[in-house]
Amino acid sequence: MAGKTILRVGIIGCGEVSQVVHIPTLNFLSDLFQITYLCDVSLQALLLCQKKVTGEIIPRITKDPHELCYSDDVDIVYVVASDEYHCYHAVIALENDKDVLIEKPMALNLRDADAIIAAEKKSKGQVMVGYMRRYAPIFEDAVKEIGALSDITYARIRDFVGPNDVFVSQSGTFPKRFADYTKEDQDDRLARSTDIVYQGLTIDCGVPVLPPLDSTWRLLNGLGSHDLSLMREALGMPQGVIGSRILEVGRAPFITAQFDYGSFVCTYETAIDNIPRFDACIEVFSRTKTIRVQYDTPYVKGLPVVMIIQENVDGEYQQRMGMPNWIWRSLR
Repeated sequence: MAGKTILRVGIIGCGEVSQVVHIPTLNFLSDLFQITYLCDVSLQALLLCQKKVTGEIIPRITKDPHELCYSDDVDIVYVVASDEYHCYHAVIALENDKDVLIEKPMALNLRDADAIIAAEKKSKGQVMVGYMRRYAPIFEDAVKEIGALSDITYARIRDFVGPNDVFVSQSGTFPKRFADYTKEDQDDRLARSTDIVYQGLTIDCGVPVLPPLDSTWRLLNGLGSHDLSLMREALGMPQGVIGSRILEVGRAPFITAQFDYGSFVCTYETAIDNIPRFDACIEVFSRTKTIRVQYDTPYVKGLPVVMIIQENVDGEYQQRMGMPNWIWRSLR
C-alpha cells in the first residue's frame, strides 16, 4: 500500500526472548515495522542482535535505555529486559511519549503497576502487555463460546512445561547467551529483584519473603501471568481463593489452587519440571458443553492453538475442533 507508515521500534533487552520471538517476528512484518535501536547491558548481545535485524536500516546500539527512549528514530519501545526492569524501562519510554509493548509481566507488585499506569496517563503513548496466548484468534472465539454458557459447572487451567532450552533449540533461531555484563549490573539486578519481591509479598500481601513463597511469587508473576490473564478474560475475576498448595521441588514449586466463582470452582495448576513437553490449556465445563483451548510452545513458530468443543446436541455426542485455516488445509 503506497504511503503506508512503517513504525520504528526500539528494543530494550536483547536476550533469549528478543532473539527467538520479537526480532524474527518484526523482521517478518517488515512492511509494518523496522527495528531502529537496540539496548542491552551486554555488548556481545547487542552486536549479535544488530546482525539479526533485516531491512535497510542498521539499528543503533546502546547500553543506556534513556538514549533509546529519547531518540526521534523510535516510535515504539519494546520492553523485553528482565522482569526487574519492566517498570523502570516502561516509565522512561512513556516519559518520552513512546508507545510501549511490555513483555509479560507488566509488574510484580502494586507500586510498580501504579507507576506505569500513572506514567501512561501523563504520556501521549499507550501501553500493551505482551501476552502470547490472550490474543490468539482461537482463544477469542473460545471467549465467545464461554460467554454463551448459562450454566458453567467447573473450570480448570493447567500449565506444566519442561525446560525452555528444549523448545528454544527447536526454534531455528539459534539464540546465544552472553555474560559480558559488569558486577555493578549484576548487583543492581539482584537489588531490584529483592525489592520487587519484598514489595509484592510483604508490602502488598503482608507475608514474609521466605521459601517457597519467593519462588512461587516469581513463577506466578512470570509463567503464571499468561494463565491468570486467560482466566480473567474468559471467566472474569473470582470472588476469592478456596484453598491452595505449594509443593517445593528443588527450585521450582508445584502450585495448585482453587478459585471461587460463586456457582462454580476453577482449579489452577502449574509447574516447571524436567519433562520435555508443553502442556497448557484452559477448559470450561457446563452440563451440555465442554470448551477446551490447548496451547503449544511459542518458541517454535507456527504451532497452532486449538479449541475443542464437546457437546450434547439433542441427545447426541458431537465434537468439533477449531484451529488456524492453514491447519485445516493441510489435513484435507
